[in-house]
This record gives sequence, C-alpha cells and structure tokens, in this order.
Amino acid sequence: MLHNMVKCTNKPIKGEVEMADYSQQKIRKVYINLLKNLKEVEIDFSGSSLTALIGINGSGKSTILHALACCYKPINENRTYNYKFSQFFTPTVDSLWQGSRFTMYHDYRIGSRVHEDSETTFSKNADRWSPKYDRRVARDVFYIGINTGVPKIEEEKRQSFIRYSTTLLDDATSRVIKEKAGYIMNRDYSSYNLHSDSKGKYIGVEYNQAKYSSLSMSAGEQRIFKILSAVYNAPKNSLILIDEIDLLLHVFALKKLVEILYHRAEDKKLQIVFTTHSINILNYNEFINIRHLYNTSDKTICLTDTKPDTIYRMTGESTRPIDLFVEDDLAFTIVNQITESLNMSRYVNVTRYGAAQNCFTTAAGMMLSNKLTSECLFILDGDMYVSDEDKIDRVNSALTGSAQKSSEMRNKLVNHITQFNLPDGFAPEFFIHSLLKELTITHQIVETAKEIQKVDNTHKYVDDIIERMNYQSKEVGLSKIIDVASQNEKWEHYIYPIKNWLKALRNDLSEEIPNEPVFQST
Repeated sequence: MLHNMVKCTNKPIKGEVEMADYSQQKIRKVYINLLKNLKEVEIDFSGSSLTALIGINGSGKSTILHALACCYKPINENRTYNYKFSQFFTPTVDSLWQGSRFTMYHDYRIGSRVHEDSETTFSKNADRWSPKYDRRVARDVFYIGINTGVPKIEEEKRQSFIRYSTTLLDDATSRVIKEKAGYIMNRDYSSYNLHSDSKGKYIGVEYNQAKYSSLSMSAGEQRIFKILSAVYNAPKNSLILIDEIDLLLHVFALKKLVEILYHRAEDKKLQIVFTTHSINILNYNEFINIRHLYNTSDKTICLTDTKPDTIYRMTGESTRPIDLFVEDDLAFTIVNQITESLNMSRYVNVTRYGAAQNCFTTAAGMMLSNKLTSECLFILDGDMYVSDEDKIDRVNSALTGSAQKSSEMRNKLVNHITQFNLPDGFAPEFFIHSLLKELTITHQIVETAKEIQKVDNTHKYVDDIIERMNYQSKEVGLSKIIDVASQNEKWEHYIYPIKNWLKALRNDLSEEIPNEPVFQST
C-alpha cells in the first residue's frame, strides 16, 4: 500500500543530517507531453495556494497528483516519504510507461541563491526515469490518498479484545487540530488522544462524555483528522496532495475544510493541490484555483473558467443561465434561431409570456421575488411600447411606490426590456412576410409568400404559409420560414438588439478551446 500521510513531525531525530538549506519551493506550472492518458496539456498553479483539479472519471486528476508527488526528494526522510515514479507508474505487461514526459516550472531557494521559473523535465525513455532521484530539488511532500478514507475498523485484523494505552495530545498543534476538526464536524471535542498497543496506533477523541478511537470513528471524521494532521504538522513551503478531498464529507463540512486549508496554506506558504468530484467546489473560485480537465481525441484540455459545459460534464445536468422571455410562438422561433446561430442554445431558456402588457407585470414579479438576474431579458415584438417613455409608463404601473428603492427598481427593470427593430406600422408577421417576398432565391416558401397578397388578420401572413405548405406542425413550419427569412439582408438589423445582448454574454459562457501550436519542452 502506498504511503499516504507520511511521518508528520518536525522534531529532529538525534544524529540526523539535514540536506542543503532549501526554501521558497513553489510549482508555477506543469506541462505534460504524455503521461498515462494526459496529452499536451499545461496546468497552471499560480494565483492561489490552493488548486482544485476537477473533471470526469479518467480525466487524469489523480495522475497529476502522482506525478507531483515524485517531483521532489525529501528534505528529511525521517519526516516525509521519498516518493518514486515506480510506486504510481508501476510497469506492467500492458504498459512500461516509456515515452512519458512532463516538465515542471518551479521556484526554489538554496541558502541565499534564488532560482525562479526553473525547468525540470521528467521522462522515461528506457528502463529508468530521469533525472536521477537524488538530483531532484528537495521539498517536504505529503500525499493523502483515497485509502485514507478506509475506516480503521476495516483495516483491523483482530477480532478479540484490544487493550491500548492512551496519551493525551495536548501540545499546541494538537489543540489546533482538535479545534479545527470540531468546527468542521460541529462537535465540541473535549480531548484528542493517541492510543497505542503492540500492534499499532490509533487516534481518539472524547465528545459528549464518550471516548472513542478511530476504530469507532466514521470514515469522514477519521479522514478530517488525517488531513488536518498533515496540514498543521507540515513545515513551511510544503507541498500537500489530497486525492478526492470531498470523499465521505457532506457539503457543509467540505466548505469548512477548504476554508481552513486556504488560511493555513497562506500562513505557512504551503501549496495544496487536491482532486474532487464535488460540484460545490465551484462556489469557492474566488480564493482557490479551479482547473477543469477533459480529454479530446488529440489532447487534454485544462480550462481555468467554470462554464455550463463544465457542470454538465460533471453532473450530466444542463444549466441554462440565460432566461429570455418573448410574446408568442413567432418570437420564440426567432429567438431560438438567434441562439442557435451563436452556438448558445444549450445555455438559454426561452419562455412565452403572452400579450405585450404581460411583459411588464411578469418582469416586475421577478424583480420583487429577486429572480431578475443580469442574464434575464424581456423581448417585445416591437409593434407596441417601442419608446423609452412607453416602457417607463408601463413599468410605473407594474411597480408602484414612491420610495427611493421603488424608483431604483423601476430604473433597473427598464434595462431588462428590449424589442426587435420592427419598422414603424408593421406587425411582426407582416414584416416576416415582406422579407420573404423581397428574396430573389428560388424556394417554395418564398413562392408561397408571394402568392399571399391580402389577409384579414396579420397573423395569417405566416399562418397561411404554414397551412399551404402542409407542415406537420406549426413549430416545424415557423422554423423553416424563419430559416428562409433570415437570408434577407434586413434580418441582422431586425434582430440586432437581441443578438448583440447575447453576444456580450457569450464569452462568459462558452468554453474557448485553445488552438495553440504543440509545445515541445526542452
């Protein structure tokens, strides 16, 4: 079994010899040419002392932790474990890992000599990894693997009575660990203990007048103590790697743990990298790095922004942050055509509100219920309430009150309402009909539109085309008509207010996959 939480003690052992005076170690970034299923990807660790690696199963999150664990040699082997590639990348008949290669860009200091943005390339081209292990920069590295989540009782082989002696852990560091664990677990622990017998050691606590060891702890509680013990015993500038930090933890406990790790890392200049499948980690992107990994057929992508597609890959659930509200089926079809042309359909909900006057009452209701976000837009057809004065009058009717707050709300509400650029005196259906008639292309929809000269209801300028074409549904007919009408050169001006508003949001929602030349490390 791999070592996980390695000898976390800062007490010097008699006769031990410390190596060169290393300090200020920090990983800036790693570029991976090939490592397991990771290909041509750069992971940037700058910006925060905490970095979260997220992604679906098999995206390479744990592989990155394993690689980082092997990048340094121990400052003191009595304190931390000497991780080597053969532990995580064990050769088998299926893979010898030949061709593996990645480069670490890092800072460190030896005595008074400072090395900034130094490059160290690790590779396996024959039977051995290079460089030689003793040529690595020294740093305290602590790796906390998934097997630390296995309940202690499941590892225990004995089934008979276990008699152990108890030592109270009352030093300053242990007291902090006890308090932080209590905060995370919402338990007021009265003591934190170490139990020992001839076969092993177990941590223990006392809570609510009951004493119990790790043999009786929940797996999540046990792992919290292991993580905190590593973090609070780690020397300054240590690298701490945690696989599946959310393993066995409820959401609130994870939130508290991440906050504690961040503050400790800042205080002690630690660098903490962890993997997680918890979508809740995205809520903390203001103070931790979020690095989202996913694999294409050619390479691995590392994204630094959280987009709706990120959430979909992790949860299988689509999030549609943009809400558009329209009058009727025709506007519904036009707006969907716009979002599709911008490749934004998967980010948008379109809802019909009915008659034009409903626009203002619906928007006011959302405002009063705090549901009117910056991603909400109400769209009028453009034949009614066109001027700002008309809109303000309707908003004043929908949102009454003379207080300053009411005035601010009305001003805000007006900014969430727009309309199509419809020519004066035109109904929407008549305008679409006119766009079709102006086209010179050969198309059955254009020919049918030209045959319709006069109707007794403006809606029939479109409805009659659908009826004559015998489309299987109105929805299908509207979609085909709008596809043709959008070929008119006047179309872009007509939809400009909505399209321009959506384009302003697109960069915040769409994942931009970089098309950069393949980097070759030297």
